[in-house]
Amino acid sequence: MKHIKQSKIKMQGSPLTERWVQELLADDPTLLGLGDLDVRDIERRQPHAGRLDMLLSDPDSSTRYEVELQLGATDESHIIRTIEYWDTERRRYPQYEHVAVIVAEEITSRFFNVISLFNGFIPIVAIQMTALRVDAESVSLVFTKVLDHGALGTEEEDRSEVTDRSYWEKRSSATSMELVDRIHSVVAGRDRDVMLSYKKHFIGLVQNGRANNYVSMKARKKWVIVNFRILRSDEISDMIEESGIRTLPYDGGFRQYRVKILHTDEVERHRDLLTTLIDTARAARESN
Repeated sequence: MKHIKQSKIKMQGSPLTERWVQELLADDPTLLGLGDLDVRDIERRQPHAGRLDMLLSDPDSSTRYEVELQLGATDESHIIRTIEYWDTERRRYPQYEHVAVIVAEEITSRFFNVISLFNGFIPIVAIQMTALRVDAESVSLVFTKVLDHGALGTEEEDRSEVTDRSYWEKRSSATSMELVDRIHSVVAGRDRDVMLSYKKHFIGLVQNGRANNYVSMKARKKWVIVNFRILRSDEISDMIEESGIRTLPYDGGFRQYRVKILHTDEVERHRDLLTTLIDTARAARESN
């Protein structure tokens, strides 16, 4: 493998304009690393003043992304403008989950700390973009996520939704609950003392008396949907696709991969994949 050293281009003040970046992302939103998003609007006019650079949406969930671009280093006005546009869209369309996205050529440690203060209260993603010269006529633009947001309003946080096993036995079937037990045994084989936790909308995990839902399940009449709380990546997506296991679209709102299991023999056939997904989801949960 031959290594080619590339030089970094300072975008601010160069022919690489904000408009050029906007058009590039409109043509291929996956460059941001937020998933296969749809472009809802560009230069979206706000009710009082200003225009939102880009409004993106996840076709597999009810999540919308309010994206603000800036060449050079991010500053106070950039942060405030991003949050204001996010808040405006959130108030206008409360039926969606909204995520503020700051994209800048440089995110300094000072403003990284400021943005981090909002994380958990206001869902913010910070992405640093870097322009690399490939040759005299070509440039590669690289986007690196330096701050991610946690999923907000997850079902596990609603303590009033506790049920029991009989609720799920009536809602699904004996065969499906046998699948739930089989999948739980795989999880317990990787993480001791993990027990099932029965909620109204999902079957999660509890460990040492606390919710730990890096894996959750939904039992249906003829199958079980298994959710793995993992940020989407090409590596994980390719591994799942190559395995041949049944899947559902990635849940962008709750940041989880979803697989569909109909028979107990599928658990054994895909045990290696399930084990890898369990370990990855647990590691991601422990790192947060």
